[in-house]
Amino acid sequence: MRLSPTSYLVLGLIGLRGPSTPYELKRAAGRSVSYFWQFPHSQLYSEPERLAKEGLLAVEREDGGRNRKTYALTDAGRRALHDWLQAPNAELPETRDLALLQLFFSEFLDRDEVAALARTQVATHQARLRVYESIEEELKKRPARGRRNAPLRYGILMEKALTEFWAGIAEDPPEP
Repeated sequence: MRLSPTSYLVLGLIGLRGPSTPYELKRAAGRSVSYFWQFPHSQLYSEPERLAKEGLLAVEREDGGRNRKTYALTDAGRRALHDWLQAPNAELPETRDLALLQLFFSEFLDRDEVAALARTQVATHQARLRVYESIEEELKKRPARGRRNAPLRYGILMEKALTEFWAGIAEDPPEP
């Protein structure tokens, strides 16, 4: 069976959280990995069932009116997650930045319009930076989880760099 990044995301979240429903996985992803890994959250409702059929998750059905399913990591699921985490990864991150695409074609704009595009991006990245910094402040109140907090540090550094980049464009838009 071929596992997708979403498969590993599900295995990893359940490994960290313990037994979880798809709804709980969706909430956990929204508060953590969704800041750096975008995917259709609807997959969190179908993927656990698929992984259970493959023996990587155990499923427990709640008796009663709600028909809730809770999924837990099996030994095979833990091994699959471990093997994936050990595998070398030399992939560069995907960049799909609409503002950079607009900047690339900005020869059709005048300098003031390019500066306006850049100012919008400065505001956007400053807002995201504030979100990340507030998360960082909240995390300081909890027990240290350095490895899980490392992607947040990456996000903060990226937002600072992007803010600086766009501020430079806003201040002095390049000539066509």
